[in-house]
Amino acid sequence: MTRPVLTEARAPLTRSVRTVNEFGEEESLSIPAERDLTLYVDRRELVTLMTLGAHPEWLVLGYLRNQRLVDSPDAIESVTVDWEVNAAAVKTHAGIERIEERTAHRVVTTGCGQGSVFGHMMEEIDSAPLPEARITQAQLYGIVNAIRLQESTYKSAGSVHGCALFRGEEMLLFVEDVGRHNAIDTIAGWMWLREQEAPLAPTADEPLVFYTTGRLTSEMVIKSAQMGVAVVVSRSGITQMGYEIAERIGLCAIGRATNRRFLCYTTPERLVLQPELAGTRLRAAQ
Repeated sequence: MTRPVLTEARAPLTRSVRTVNEFGEEESLSIPAERDLTLYVDRRELVTLMTLGAHPEWLVLGYLRNQRLVDSPDAIESVTVDWEVNAAAVKTHAGIERIEERTAHRVVTTGCGQGSVFGHMMEEIDSAPLPEARITQAQLYGIVNAIRLQESTYKSAGSVHGCALFRGEEMLLFVEDVGRHNAIDTIAGWMWLREQEAPLAPTADEPLVFYTTGRLTSEMVIKSAQMGVAVVVSRSGITQMGYEIAERIGLCAIGRATNRRFLCYTTPERLVLQPELAGTRLRAAQ
């Protein structure tokens, strides 16, 4: 297997700006640095992504993977990101078969105004194999606590989404971006490269778990399934289509996960409940 040649064009994640508060006082604070990145595949313009630029090469790989445009990293010769022209140039070994046809039909999604999936993703969701996976309530609490302790751009500047990949309670990767769809694509790109070199080696009792601060939309559920992740956890909730797809493919979707609280929306048989860990339920005064 041939690993694609990648640049390392990480961009600054924040910038400092001057503001005026409610008392008329000037304050200096950090805001996320949003920038456009136009993706070219074999000199053909494909899409423009809005991103922080934390790991643009992984983002590009994950985007191509999740859009089902490239079957393997072996097909890619190089990914070159140049922030002077805000472009990412992908060079493949043999081109992408029927690229015009495969990119013609788009479905606009709820990814903070920027997400899009190609129509064939919806058609292929039933073929996404999900591994055997069980997460315990204790592991779920460990994941939520790890996110709480994670240093992040959100804590310093706000206005971004965070996503993470866990194996059991072990955090393998944490990514932030202006949209949760970019963050999950970046994780997918990283996983793609790792699969070539060192398998992530999840087990039924220490499965891969995807965490997001954003809501579980159809896009997030589909991409998680395409990555072979059977358990997803969100600090937010789930949409109707996200719920229906998760239920249909047997993916365990857990939302409203903060502190000791959570709601398991679908496939509860993948969650090993330990209600004694939840503490005492608060009762309304009689």
